[in-house]
Amino acid sequence: MNSNPVVWSFSSLKTFQQCPRKYYYAKVAPDRIREPDTTATLYGKAAHTVAEDYIGNGTPVPPQFAYLKPLLEKLNAIPGEKLVEVRLGLTKDLQACDFDAPDVWWHGIADLVIINEEKGLAHSIDYKTSKNARYADVKQLDLVAAGIFARWPNIVRVKSGLLFVVSKEFIKAEHYVDMKDVYVAAPAKDVARIEAALENGVWNPISGPLCKFCAVKDCEFNRS
Repeated sequence: MNSNPVVWSFSSLKTFQQCPRKYYYAKVAPDRIREPDTTATLYGKAAHTVAEDYIGNGTPVPPQFAYLKPLLEKLNAIPGEKLVEVRLGLTKDLQACDFDAPDVWWHGIADLVIINEEKGLAHSIDYKTSKNARYADVKQLDLVAAGIFARWPNIVRVKSGLLFVVSKEFIKAEHYVDMKDVYVAAPAKDVARIEAALENGVWNPISGPLCKFCAVKDCEFNRS
């Protein structure tokens, strides 16, 4: 029996949904695998830092990221308190807590949150550096909105978006405080599956097109 509680994020849940065995080696195993940085991930981290520094500190945008500036200026013009790299946490009963609190259940980081308590409104923006929005998944915005509602009780509506900075696409979503439980209900079912796997020690692999890129090299489905 495993007594350790599951602490999850949108990305870790996606890993479990993709392949429970990969999740085990990434999150549970004593000698966990580490996904190496690629050119794409390094570029994404750099772009996030540029956006954070510009909106958070007014740091000028470097020339190589000049294409970001018009997008960031529009975000900066939205009324409200600008908060960057916001670390959010929820307990299992959906109360706000610190990102790494002892009783944290879900946690996530919002790239940009704009709080306008006078209007009961927040904006939540997540930057994406993918070439396009073809595989956009707004479910992560649902979770961030739930975290915002818990942390700022005066906020009743969140205007959320995935901002694809390269293709300049903006995938919008709108969230309401009375739907907070609903936003968490669906992913919670998969979290229960993780809890069951921890309990019984069974982490069955799932074969898919990404297996050849997986860091779990001794899996029978990894033919890299």
